Amino acid sequence: MKVDVLNMQGEKVKQVELPAAIFEAPINVDLMHQAYVRQMANARLGTHKTKTRNEVAGGGRKPWRQKGTGRARQGSTRAAQWKGGGRVHTPQPRSYVQQMPRKMRQAALRSALTVKASEAGVVVVDSVTLPEPKTRLMAEALGKLVGNASALVLLPEKDSDYEVVARSTNNIPDAKVLLAGYLNIRDLLGYDKIILPLKTLDVLVANLG
Repeated sequence: MKVDVLNMQGEKVKQVELPAAIFEAPINVDLMHQAYVRQMANARLGTHKTKTRNEVAGGGRKPWRQKGTGRARQGSTRAAQWKGGGRVHTPQPRSYVQQMPRKMRQAALRSALTVKASEAGVVVVDSVTLPEPKTRLMAEALGKLVGNASALVLLPEKDSDYEVVARSTNNIPDAKVLLAGYLNIRDLLGYDKIILPLKTLDVLVANLG
């Protein structure tokens, strides 16, 4: 698949062939869904907690004698039916981590990249650089590259250009800068356009090809 290579002004400078193994891979919707659910589950802290009847304070004394009062027998005022009592069958700390083999995660990313490419959602640029960290400069560049669409900017490595571009993008609500090595299914599916510098293609080939 051949696509145009743009500069930061949105002008075509040349064409490049996208790697077929990554951008023309079989589309597996179920695999993408599994990878997305796994990522969202693994992001959960699992620190929810409620107190059971043996953890709440008070209730040491039997409220009334067992027989002869005409009332139901009670052993503690900290039982679940009492105000201020413990809770039954409520959340306790747990891990939501789901396992997924690396090759399956890679296949899910290739499927998502193929979907983006088929929908013209991949924008290849020669490089993403700014003379200084200014939100205005990055917003203008994104406007020329993707218009009003949300954008995920994938950079090849963490260098001086990365720091400038990341700082310039922080205050733009519909844009995010991410290292290509940290590419994930949630970000891929969460943005309309993927901006790929030419050097990022080499990183993707090394990680997914």
